[in-house]
Formats: sequence, structure tokens, C-alpha cells
Amino acid sequence: MLKDKINVESNTRFLIAVRDFVSRMIRASKIHREDENKVILAVDEAVSNIIEHAYEFKEDGSIEIEVEANEKEFRVFIRDSGKSFDPDSLPDININENVKRGKKRGLGIFLMRKIMDEVRYNFRDSITNELLLVKYIK
Repeated sequence: MLKDKINVESNTRFLIAVRDFVSRMIRASKIHREDENKVILAVDEAVSNIIEHAYEFKEDGSIEIEVEANEKEFRVFIRDSGKSFDPDSLPDININENVKRGKKRGLGIFLMRKIMDEVRYNFRDSITNELLLVKYIK
């Protein structure tokens, strides 16, 4: 099993480090290369949402990104202690309606759900938000 993690501050300037970490982990795993950019996009959206919504752009927060990979799954755990938010509470988006209205924001969770095979949220120990993104390895 492949496993590693990084911690970054809640600042968008650390998104490049997150992308580099996930890319390195993908290349060390058995995930198909054509899925690499998609998985990186899903993780980038998740971390960006945490920075904006959980920490409200305050730079004193911490975000942990942990990757576990085996022959069947590439799993990304994203943990923070910002404001809790359950993505399952959002309704499904009508993408055609959003395009018609010219809406350019609010698609992060939609993208995560479309790209990844599983998206799960857990509020652990009443202090930690944990988002799990899973991509099956075929």
C-alpha cells in the first residue's frame, strides 16, 4: 500500500504544493494517467473550498491531505478544523441551467462528484471535517 500525507496552511498559494503532492502520489500508484488531471482538479476544488468557506480566507488554518493507494483504489482524505459543511446537504446542480445563466461559481462539489467514484464527508470528534475522495483503479 502506498501512503503519505502533507499539511498546508489555509492559503491559496499552497495549492501548487497540494497539486504537486497528489500528482507525485498518482504517478507512484497504479491509477491511469488519463485520470491524473481529473483527480488533481477534484482535490484542488476541495482544498479551495476549504480555504474559502471553512476558513473564510483566514491563513491561520491547517489542511491535511492524506493519500492511500492500493491496486483497487486511490483514496484522498482531506481534513481541516474550519467551519463544518456537509456537501451531501447540497442539491444536485442542473449544469445546463447554470450555463444558461452564466454562473461560473459553485461547481466544485458538482465536479468532485462527477470526477470521483466516491465523495464522502465525515465530521470527526466534533472538531475535524474529513472529506474522502475515492477513484477506483481499473
